[in-house]
Amino acid sequence: MRDPAEKLLAKHRELNQLQQVKVASHVQREEGDWFRHTLMLEGYDVPFVFKRKQAYTSLKGASVNLTYYRQVEEVAGVEFELMKVVRVKRS
Repeated sequence: MRDPAEKLLAKHRELNQLQQVKVASHVQREEGDWFRHTLMLEGYDVPFVFKRKQAYTSLKGASVNLTYYRQVEEVAGVEFELMKVVRVKRS
């Protein structure tokens, strides 16, 4: 049986995965009832973003596996590339 990440990748063509990457920075901000988590990874200069209902312990320095979509967000008329995380797991 395949692991859940492999099932997601097979089902969704635009989905990507990174394995055993180190988190350089982890920021959590409240947005209404949700917490917006932003991860910066070593070797990547694009933010990886996900939302959850509660705050997490910091992932800074941890090795993680991520499943994500590429996304473009427009702020004040300027486009920014970011990665929308759909699955994050410590490795």
